[in-house]
Amino acid sequence: MACESALPAIMDEQALMGLNPNADACYRQRALVYFEQLKESQDGWEVCAEALAKGIYSDDHVKFFCFQVLEHQIKYRHGSLTGAQQQLIRETLMKWLQLQLMSTQWEKPFIKNKAAQVFALTFIMEYLTVWPKFFFDLLSLVGLNPHGLDIYLRTLMAIDAEVVDRDILHTPEETRRNTLIKDSMRENCIPALVESWYQILQTYQQSNSELTCQCLEVVGAYVSWIDLNLIANDRFVNLLLSHMSVEELREEACDCLFEIVNKGMDPVDKTKLVESLCQVLQSAGFFNVEQEEDVDFLAKFSRLVNGMGQALVLSWTKLSKSGDVKVAAETLRTLEAKIPLMLQLLIHEDDDISANIVGFCYDYLHILKQLPLLTDQQKNNIEAVMLAVMKKLTYDDEYNFENEGEDEAMFVEYRKQLKMLLDRLAQVSPELLLESVRRVFTSTMQNWQTARFMEVEVAIRLFYMMGEALPASHGAHFTGDATKASTLQDMMRTLISSGVSEYQHTSVALEFFETVVRYDKFFIVEPQHIPNVLMAFLDHRGLRHSSPKVRSRVAYLFSRFIKTLHKHMNAYIEDILSRIQDLLELAPPENGFPALLSNDDQLFMFETAGVLIVNGECPADRKQALMRSLLTPLMEAFRLLLAKLTQEADEERQTALADCLSHAVGFASRTSKAFSNKQTVKLCGCSEVYLDCLQTFLPALSCPVQRGTLRSAVRSFLHRMIICLEEEVLPFIPAASEHMLKDCEPKDLQEFIPLINQITAKFKSQVSPFLQQVFMPLVLAIFEVLSRPAEDNDQTAALEKQMLRRSYFSFIQTIASSGMNEVMANQGAENIERVLFTIIQGAVDFPDPVAQKTCFIILSKLVELWGGKDGLVGFPDFIYKHIVPACFLAPLKPTFDLSDAQTVLTLSECTLTLKMIHLKRGLEFVQFLQQEYLPSLQVSPEITQELCQVLQQPDTKVLKNYMKAFFQRAKL
Repeated sequence: MACESALPAIMDEQALMGLNPNADACYRQRALVYFEQLKESQDGWEVCAEALAKGIYSDDHVKFFCFQVLEHQIKYRHGSLTGAQQQLIRETLMKWLQLQLMSTQWEKPFIKNKAAQVFALTFIMEYLTVWPKFFFDLLSLVGLNPHGLDIYLRTLMAIDAEVVDRDILHTPEETRRNTLIKDSMRENCIPALVESWYQILQTYQQSNSELTCQCLEVVGAYVSWIDLNLIANDRFVNLLLSHMSVEELREEACDCLFEIVNKGMDPVDKTKLVESLCQVLQSAGFFNVEQEEDVDFLAKFSRLVNGMGQALVLSWTKLSKSGDVKVAAETLRTLEAKIPLMLQLLIHEDDDISANIVGFCYDYLHILKQLPLLTDQQKNNIEAVMLAVMKKLTYDDEYNFENEGEDEAMFVEYRKQLKMLLDRLAQVSPELLLESVRRVFTSTMQNWQTARFMEVEVAIRLFYMMGEALPASHGAHFTGDATKASTLQDMMRTLISSGVSEYQHTSVALEFFETVVRYDKFFIVEPQHIPNVLMAFLDHRGLRHSSPKVRSRVAYLFSRFIKTLHKHMNAYIEDILSRIQDLLELAPPENGFPALLSNDDQLFMFETAGVLIVNGECPADRKQALMRSLLTPLMEAFRLLLAKLTQEADEERQTALADCLSHAVGFASRTSKAFSNKQTVKLCGCSEVYLDCLQTFLPALSCPVQRGTLRSAVRSFLHRMIICLEEEVLPFIPAASEHMLKDCEPKDLQEFIPLINQITAKFKSQVSPFLQQVFMPLVLAIFEVLSRPAEDNDQTAALEKQMLRRSYFSFIQTIASSGMNEVMANQGAENIERVLFTIIQGAVDFPDPVAQKTCFIILSKLVELWGGKDGLVGFPDFIYKHIVPACFLAPLKPTFDLSDAQTVLTLSECTLTLKMIHLKRGLEFVQFLQQEYLPSLQVSPEITQELCQVLQQPDTKVLKNYMKAFFQRAKL
């Protein structure tokens, strides 16, 4: 049958068939069209209302559909409905609810949730106006009928989501409306609602746990903004506490009590409330945590205890600040009575239970930090927290190091929380912490051969954590405080001499090297330990470990170690270089064997080799020889691979070869990071080697295949060489540029422009002839790419063009700002004009404040260069015809958003351009504004006079503020 659709007085049965997820596409399309018709029709939705009120359909999809149509009317068209139609919606909802009361079957949850949403939306629209008795009507209809109460409670949660939920962003108007609704509810119906909740909880606590839990969730949601006395009273709290003993209810009851405790109130009242809850919970046996087997409940209970603890901390803080010493001391005693329970939960073997109490623990330590003197009990508490943290930091047997999943990720997050506690412990009692860690560390290191991996790992980990927990300027842990320095030095000696680096588990190997590098300043104090640690880095314990994860991390850590201690490496340089030689080989693409290190890891190895060579104390010719032996294999491999690539027809092999070539260039580039202002390429005698590299790599630019990868690699290398080789690189630039401008993609150009900018900024007039030569070819290449047609909805192409446009303007800005007036001036009148018009267009036509700001900076600079009496011929005319209008037309555009910070910066540059025109043209410019330009914009004589007066004042800040106000007024 053909898929056609009309809007009959009754529902289109065939369209409804399309609501079934398994229906044919033809019917599904018809259903969509029908849905749109019903939504947009003036009264078509009424058939849906009737279907719901009379319970005509039993199909769940049809019922859901009807509610969706109704929801659309209430949400988007409520204001245009007649009084009778609004009445019809109210009646429909109540009749549908009536049907639920009489039904023996429960509706599906997704139907009930949608119905609750529609009830809630109707409530929001009508409660303050035509339906103030909303809740009373609902309650009088449903009584204590479980089907009705289910909808009532879901509706309350839907209202909470719409009116109260702080995670949902509301407009100012919605926020005002929501405040009025809450105020009206507090005044008129909250006591009745609270009474209904009490009745539901009491009636169904034994017979319907699902309904009771729903009701507890509602109480928890509403308690944050209603009068707490309605809930926090003996009658209600005792009922909630009785639910704590019912297995099906206790988790929800815990959450509900947590919300009550979380409610903001007077500190003394809060302390009383928490204390009374604790007494009841304790007498009911809930504090005997070790006897409880239900970990899900204990996680909720831990959260509740955390809430009570943090509430007491907050009370203590407020009372201390107000100077109420006596009551503050009582609150602290009350709080400290909960510490044994807190410690039980913190040390619990289940990490969720432990994690939920960390907040209370952290806040308690913060209190202790503020106290002038600690009691013996408080010191014992600190030590207990310390031992708990040390125990809980330990990995368990189930942790999968080779294939870390969700459980492992959660433990890593939990460890971060424990680290926060450890840092806080260090602030409260650094000596105690250091001594405890030293004790654990020393005893474990003495017996590491027989200890389990997790004990060894956590012992080293604790030592590692001291590096952040105990403050030291720039990692100087081995100077200053003698006690701390000698303790940490002892521990470092133990770590290195104990032989623990031989431990076979990956976690211990990683922790060993992480710790060595964290405390690398130790080796400056005791350099005699360097050989032992170097061997650990270089052999089967480090770079040749069986685990790729360890090898990868060690490659990075080794580079850091060498960078810090390069002054102490002189005796070992050539030995290290020979030992890592095989790790510096370029892995060819056809080699089927997995390399020991990935390409990213090899980058660190090349950088390390560079640092060793450059910072050695050997003469320049030796450095040159070492650098040549490091880079020559890369150059040889590059030539062979490039020759292969030009012959290769298979695209997959082409990609592999291009990647390999890119890595070779990247490795060579990385070695150059070792040079510094003191150790330049020239001083080290290495210029020739890098110039050879340049000559080897540049031919890749003319390779006809895999251009993107190769150009990107060579371009990055050129960036490095401009820094390292300085003017020695200049002879290579013209040919390289010519190749890079051929057959360009937007991304190629966008990445090429920073290179030209770098050359311009660094060499200035030295490269003026080259820039004059390359200027128009580059500009024309950019114009050609920007003029290419693209699909309207192609976001990627649009973004690429926007980024290229920005790059183009930044190029013109660099040229204009570098004092090379001649580069643009010598391009011929026609070309100059063409470029100038693109800048005017960029300033006005494209709604991109970043590019617009750059354009105004350029215009201002050009006015400074060419706008005076002896400037470029014809330029003053261009100022009046185009630059001045741009300064007014751009801010007047609807897309020029003056509430956006970036746009305000653009306006600031636009204002400075006007100021510069005044500086160069003087009174002539003021007269032009007064007599010609501003009158053409219909600006009144008074405002024109005012603007010209401000423009002539020396203070640019006043002008900027004035222009912002001027355009804000103009846009009203």
